[in-house]
Amino acid sequence: MAPDAPTNETPGAPQQSHAVLWILIAMCVSVEFALSASDWGWIGISRLRQTAYEWGGFWPGLLQGWQPNFTGQPIAMFATYGFLHGGLEHLVVNMITLWSLGRAVLNRVGLKGFVVLYFGALIGGAIGFGILVESFRPMVGASGALFGLAGGLLAWDYVDRYTFRDRLWPVARLVLFLVAMNVAMWWALDGQLAWETHLGGFVVGWIMALLIDPRGRSPADLDQ
Repeated sequence: MAPDAPTNETPGAPQQSHAVLWILIAMCVSVEFALSASDWGWIGISRLRQTAYEWGGFWPGLLQGWQPNFTGQPIAMFATYGFLHGGLEHLVVNMITLWSLGRAVLNRVGLKGFVVLYFGALIGGAIGFGILVESFRPMVGASGALFGLAGGLLAWDYVDRYTFRDRLWPVARLVLFLVAMNVAMWWALDGQLAWETHLGGFVVGWIMALLIDPRGRSPADLDQ
């Protein structure tokens, strides 16, 4: 999903805060397991995946007058889409990325900062998709939030480097890598990639990271 961003991990950071990652992973895994079990015929509920997408996916048409399945769906979908995935492969890639980037964010700003950044980027990804997409296809997956975590880590790395007059090229190189990765995935998936969600999540994640923790940190600060 994303490259290994600069972690800025603080040695000895409280590990109990990582419980939020396990909670998010457990929620996403539980949902996908139920949907896959239905796909494989292990449970006697037909069309469970389709129903979950219809009720919890992000549907651009709901922003343009479509009839919702329940009151509040046009608002709820800005968050619920992030707990649905398009299959086990999609889920595994996203959960590995969540664990990798999530620990780095937690070690930088703690539980509260992580929650604000994660869910802010999740909503930002949905906004990006809703504004930029040209079709009415539904969108699911945690990628908007994950690109927000990557954007936040890169924003902090930029501030750290700028503050202490270090080279900025490593940050630009990672941003270019993310762009190239999205182009390659868009081509490989024959255009079925929600790059709009990735872009929205990344931009919102970058901005929110600087609001949460705007000060540059030196290696000495991070070692404390």
